[in-house]
Amino acid sequence: MIKIFLNILFFTILSNGVLAQLLPMPKNLISYDNKKMHFGFTLGINSLDFNIKHNEEVMFQDSLFVLHSNNQKGFNLGIVSNFRIGKYTDFRFIPTLVFGERNLIYYFSDTINEITTIKKTIESTLIDFPFYVKYKSERYNNFRTYVLFGVKYSLDIASQKNIVDVEQVVLKLNPNDLLGEIGFGMDFYLEFFKFSPQIKLSTGVLNLLNKDNSVYTTSIKNLYTNGWMLSFTFE
Repeated sequence: MIKIFLNILFFTILSNGVLAQLLPMPKNLISYDNKKMHFGFTLGINSLDFNIKHNEEVMFQDSLFVLHSNNQKGFNLGIVSNFRIGKYTDFRFIPTLVFGERNLIYYFSDTINEITTIKKTIESTLIDFPFYVKYKSERYNNFRTYVLFGVKYSLDIASQKNIVDVEQVVLKLNPNDLLGEIGFGMDFYLEFFKFSPQIKLSTGVLNLLNKDNSVYTTSIKNLYTNGWMLSFTFE
C-alpha cells in the first residue's frame, strides 16, 4: 500500500506541476492558508504491529523456537486543530481514537518434534494525542504537497494489564506509550473544503511488555509498537 501511495504521490505532483505552468486554473479557497487557525476531522485505516527484541537465552533453553508478530488492520477517527506558524509551516494537534489489533505467534517443539502454534491476540482501543509540525510546498493551482513529523502519547483504554485469568495466560501490555511519527501527503483545495490524503509511519520508544513468569513474556526482552496509518482529512 505504501508503494502504491508513493506512485500516486509522484504522478500527482508531476502532473499538477505541469498543468500549473501550462494551464492556470481558478483557485479555490484563496485566503484559506492565511487563517491563524482552522479545524476539521480525519478518518482512515491503520496497521499495528510489534517490534520484538527477543530474549535469546529463554528462546534457546525452552521448547519455544520461533516467535513473531502479525499485523492486523484497524480504523481511526480524529479531530484536527491546525495553527499557522508561517507561510509554509503549521502546528497541528490531532486527538484520535484508534481501534486496532495485533497478534503474537509462538511456535513450540515437543520431544517428538511436533510443532504447536499458539496465537496471542491483543486488541487495543487507543486514544492518541499527537503533536505535529507540518511543512508545506508552494501551492500549484488547487494542490500542494507536505511532510509532517512529531511525537504522540498513546493511551490504551482496553489494556488488560490488571486482568487475572486463571484459565489461560493473558499477555499484558502497559497502557502508556510514546511514539515518534513521520508522514507525507497532499492537500487538494476544493470549492468548499480542503481534502488531504496522507500516510504516517510510527515507531514506539517505550517497552510495553508487562512481564510475568510464563514463557510468553520471558522469551521477550522488549516489545515496542510500530505501524502505519492512512488517513483522509477534511478541513
